[in-house]
Amino acid sequence: MADSGSFRDKQLAFAAHIRDPQNVPPPADIEDRRMAIYRDLFFNNLKSLLSNMFPVLKQLHSPAAWSNMIRQFMIVHRARTPYFLQLPQEFLAFLQDGYEMSDADHPFLLELAHYEYAELALSVSEADNDLAGVETDGDLLSQVPVKSELAWTLAYQFPVHRISTDFLPDQPGETPTYLAVYRDRNDKVGFLELNPMTAGLLQAIETNEQFATGEALLRDLAAQANYPDVEAFIQHGATALQEMRDLDILIGARAPG
Repeated sequence: MADSGSFRDKQLAFAAHIRDPQNVPPPADIEDRRMAIYRDLFFNNLKSLLSNMFPVLKQLHSPAAWSNMIRQFMIVHRARTPYFLQLPQEFLAFLQDGYEMSDADHPFLLELAHYEYAELALSVSEADNDLAGVETDGDLLSQVPVKSELAWTLAYQFPVHRISTDFLPDQPGETPTYLAVYRDRNDKVGFLELNPMTAGLLQAIETNEQFATGEALLRDLAAQANYPDVEAFIQHGATALQEMRDLDILIGARAPG
């Protein structure tokens, strides 16, 4: 019978070299030509996957810088899951906790990575909406608006949804960027840029434990903001509620109380 401890040691040595071939020698009893096949296979597959999962992040880096980031991920990070669909979460965790930022890195790197991760996570989410008691065409003012489980309200310092090779902000915006990232009934992922009041309204809908009506929520927000024309505020809010329902950010309304 093979020595299980010795076999495990060989596995660990093999994996350590695959992760960091520049600093960890290969196992002595494996021909380097064969090891090269595994080195290239693991690295190139991982780089290809992450390039598809974080396309904007990849586009903003030179090929050498992007490869270096992937290599650091392989060396530093210890994934907690083997599942392919959770790879974006693992890469985001690496960027947040294990990646050493340099002066060459864009200041929005972490926020952009989180935004791209959110889009991916929503595209594969298994969350489902419970439509029991929900009227899809219910009155969003006189009834209780219901937010989709597949809609997330996010806030960033940088306008991450606009970042590209042609737009590379070096300072945060004067005000936060609020986004609703959502997956609609056709499983298409999209986003809606929100102003602070609309973001506050969507957050109030999500945390509406008292089952207050849409109008009541809007009146409360108007009072908090000392808005001078409450009725106009409610009308603007009604338009925003309808837009969010049209996009499937809201799935309808239920009876109050």
